[in-house]
Amino acid sequence: MVSVLLLSACGTRGSVEPTAQTRAFPQMPTVPSVITEPEKAAEYVASNYWKAFLDTSKTYLCDSTHVLGVKNDDVELGIGTYLTILENNCSKDFGRQQMEALFRKVEDFEARDTSTNVFEYFKETLSRYLYDPNSPVRDEDLYLPYVKGLASSPYIEEGMEYAYEHYAQMCSLNMVGTKANDISFTDLKGRKHSLYGINADYTLLFFTNPGCPACREIIQQMEDSERISGMISSGELAVVNVYIDREIDKWKEYAREYPKEWYSGYDHGYQIRTEVTYNVRAIPSLYLLDSEKNVIFKDAPAEKVLPYLDNINNI
Repeated sequence: MVSVLLLSACGTRGSVEPTAQTRAFPQMPTVPSVITEPEKAAEYVASNYWKAFLDTSKTYLCDSTHVLGVKNDDVELGIGTYLTILENNCSKDFGRQQMEALFRKVEDFEARDTSTNVFEYFKETLSRYLYDPNSPVRDEDLYLPYVKGLASSPYIEEGMEYAYEHYAQMCSLNMVGTKANDISFTDLKGRKHSLYGINADYTLLFFTNPGCPACREIIQQMEDSERISGMISSGELAVVNVYIDREIDKWKEYAREYPKEWYSGYDHGYQIRTEVTYNVRAIPSLYLLDSEKNVIFKDAPAEKVLPYLDNINNI
């Protein structure tokens, strides 16, 4: 029985389809020679990226190791390449449009044939890549249009629409390009501060916990960077280091370990958690803001934020 199920092809419901095909992941779309601008070329590739893969003209193998005839690992690699193109070569608005379009393509495919594993595979993989707090490529701004689609799709599991609606609401907080929510915090001397009361060309909002190993690693990387250390010393960069949980005594015992040039404090009203002004799902969490407190990076990995700061003069 297991072998029969594993041999089931897309377009069948439990019957063996001997003509089901396997294939390699389709090649990258070829950019027409008339498109010479790098951003326009990237937009062309992204716009046409899934056409060959979401092919309905043939019957492709769908089983525990294949999606439309392509090995799972190769499909995942293709998704990773696609997200890299959107993140590194396209505007955020274009990226959001493409993620919405991708959802519609996948949902339309599911509408034509609900026996395939395309809808489920994309749902699970994109969530893991873009929304998992431990993903090194997480990007809630790109995930938002996709999860909005899931919330209203007739093809999700019954009852899951409420979960996806919640995820969409969380992804909508502090989006890149919008004003960050203001927060207030109390420092070790009992003085109260607000995020918007701190003036700097750039503000790094850093949610940490006392003794957090990953937090210490980021602190060390910042101290080792001459550029970032110089920005902090000159006042060009303000680091706002906030503790948002309830063990205040533990935080006070540790707080002197933080760099003295930082604005370090705790959420005295526990409002970030209760009012969910920021969706802090894991510690550490980094947000980079400009002089007007517009979001440049939202809950982004240090591997994205710190190189950006290191190269600020070249941007």
